[in-house]
Amino acid sequence: MLLPVGGLGMNTSMDDMNLIQQAQRHHLVVRELGEEIDLEIGHGDDDPSFASTPIIGGPVREPSAEDHDESKHVVLVSQLSNDDQDMSKTQPAKRKKKVVKRWREEWADTYKWAYVDVKDGTARIFCSVCKEYGRKHRRNPYGNEGSRNMQMSALEEHNNSLLHKEALRLQMASKDKIIVDKPIYVKALMSKTAGSIIEAALKRDPNEVEFIQAVQEAVHALERVIAKNSHYVNIMERLLEPERMVLFRVPWVDDRGETHVNRGFRVQFNQALGPCRGGLRFHPSMNLSITKFLGFEQTLKNALSPYKLGGAAGGSDFDPKGKSDNEIMRFCQSFINEIYRYLGPDKDLPSEEMGVGTREMGYLFGQYRRLAGHFEGSFTGPRIFWSGSSLRTEATGYGLVFFAQLILADMNKELKGLRCAVSGSGKIAMHVLEKLIAYGALPITVSDSKGYLVDEDGFDYMKISFLRDIKAQQRSLRDYSKTYARSKYYDEGKPWNERCDVAFPCAYHNEIDQADAINLISSGCRILIEGSNMPCTPEAVDVLRKANILIAPAMAAGAGGVVAGELELNHACNLMHWSPEDFESKLQEAMKQTYQRALKAAADFGYQKESPEALVHGAVISAFLSVAQAMTDQGCV
Repeated sequence: MLLPVGGLGMNTSMDDMNLIQQAQRHHLVVRELGEEIDLEIGHGDDDPSFASTPIIGGPVREPSAEDHDESKHVVLVSQLSNDDQDMSKTQPAKRKKKVVKRWREEWADTYKWAYVDVKDGTARIFCSVCKEYGRKHRRNPYGNEGSRNMQMSALEEHNNSLLHKEALRLQMASKDKIIVDKPIYVKALMSKTAGSIIEAALKRDPNEVEFIQAVQEAVHALERVIAKNSHYVNIMERLLEPERMVLFRVPWVDDRGETHVNRGFRVQFNQALGPCRGGLRFHPSMNLSITKFLGFEQTLKNALSPYKLGGAAGGSDFDPKGKSDNEIMRFCQSFINEIYRYLGPDKDLPSEEMGVGTREMGYLFGQYRRLAGHFEGSFTGPRIFWSGSSLRTEATGYGLVFFAQLILADMNKELKGLRCAVSGSGKIAMHVLEKLIAYGALPITVSDSKGYLVDEDGFDYMKISFLRDIKAQQRSLRDYSKTYARSKYYDEGKPWNERCDVAFPCAYHNEIDQADAINLISSGCRILIEGSNMPCTPEAVDVLRKANILIAPAMAAGAGGVVAGELELNHACNLMHWSPEDFESKLQEAMKQTYQRALKAAADFGYQKESPEALVHGAVISAFLSVAQAMTDQGCV
C-alpha cells in the first residue's frame, strides 16, 4: 500500500452515512481500482515547483498500454530522485497549496463525471465531459486551501465552472451522453418460485433496467400470493410480456427546413380488463425499457381504479423544449401518422404525460381525426374537446393530496400545519401545492432539472401563480428567489434534505436514491406519497422501509387522472357539466375506494395496516388479482 504525503491524507475511518451523503455532491466513476492512492487534483500555479513535484514517493511503475486503453484508471507512483531526496532532507518542507484526495475502492461508483489518467507523469482527475483538468476548470483552484473538510473541493469547483457547464450543454445537445454501466439491483426473495419469474425476465430483457426494476417490485409484493397459488406464476409470466409493442421512426422538418428523425413507441401492455388507457411522454431519455415500465405500472394502476381498463404507455425521445409551435405540430402529426390505426375509444386512448400537454394533445387528436375520417372519441387530455368536467388536469395532483389525507385520518391526524416537500414543477406538482394550501398544510419546495427552490414561509396562491408564470416563460426557478427574499434556489440539489413531515415526489422515476432516502429520514419525514411512477430506487425503498416510513404507491395515490378521464369519457356523465365541488366529491370517493381496496388486499395476505409495506403490497396484490382473474377467464390469448 502506498502511503500519502504526511498531513494531507484523508482519514480512512469515514462512516457509511457520511460516505453516502458525499455521493450527493460528487460524481466520478473509476473501475477496477486496487490499492489506495493519493491523487493531486491540480497543480498550484502560484508555486512553479509544485507542478513538477511528485506527490507520492515510492517505487516507479510505468503505466502499461492496457491500463491506459481499457478503463482509464491508473495507479501511478513517481519516484523522487536521489538529489531531490537529499535536498528535501536539508531544506525545510515548504507548505504547498494542494488539494489531495485519498481514493478508496469502495468509492468507485460514487463519482460519475470524472476519471483518473496520467498527465506529464502525474495522476490527475479529469472531467469526462471536457477531458481537461487543473486550475483552468475552477474558479478557486485550491478549494479551502487543501483542507480535509473540503472533500474533492477542486472537482466541485470544476463542476460548477462555466467551462464545464458549457461542455456539458454541448454534449447533451449532441446526444453524446456518457453511459455508465450499472448492474441491475436484484432483491433477495424468500420464494424460489417468485425468484424464477425475475430470472426469466432478466434472461429475456437483460438490458431493460427500468422495466426489470418495476417487475422486481411487483413480484416482491406478490410473494405471498404466489406462495398460496402457483397458478399465478404462469399468469405473471404472460402478463410481463406486452400484448403489442410498436416501435417506429418519426421524421419531421424544423422551421429551417432541416429534417430530423426521432424514435416513437407505443406499448399496449394488457387489455384483459378493457381498452387501453395510458400516457404519452416526450423526453430525450425515452426508450423501450421506460415505455414498458410505464405500461406495466399503468396496467396495475388502471386495474386498481374503480374502472375496468387495460394499460398502455408510449412516447418519443423528442424534446419539445425550445421548439416552436409549428415544429411541435409537425412532429405530432408525423407521430400520429404511424400509430393512429392502433388507437380508438375501444382500442387505446393516449393521455398527457411528461412533455405532452394540452397543445401537444390537440395536435395529436387533430391529425388522428383527419386520418380516421370522423370524430371518433377523443384523447384524454385537452379541455377543448370536453363538454364535461373542467378539472381534468387537476385530478392527479388533487388525488395525491386526498390520498395523503386518508392516510393521516387513519392516524387521527390532518394535513393542517404539516411541512410538505414537493419535487417537480409541472402540472401535478403545481396542483399538489394548490390542494395542500387548501388543507392548511405548508408546502415549502419545488424543483426543476437544474436544482430546487425552498421557501421557508411556504407557498401561497399568489406565489403559485408567480411560479406558473416563470414556467410558462421557460425561465429558471432561480428567478423566484429574486422576488421573495426568504426563498433560496440550490443548484444541482434535491429538496429531500429540507425539514418536512410529508414528501411528494412528483418529478421523475428514480429521483430518490439511497442518499436522498437517508436525508428524508434525517429531515423528519414520516409519509411519502408517490406522485411520479417509481420515484424511489430499490436501495432507497429498502432504507425507507427499515425506517418505517409509510409509502403510498403511485398506482394507488396517482389514480386521480384515471378517474377523471373515465368520468369525462362516460357518455352519461358527458351530458352534464360537473361543478368543481361535484367533481371533487366524485374524485374523493374514488380515491377512498382505491385506498380501501389496497388495505383490504394487504390485510387478506397478512400485512398489518401500520406496516410501511401495507399500501404498496396491497395495491399490487389487488390490481394483479383483478387482471389475473380476467386473464384466466379469457383463456390463453
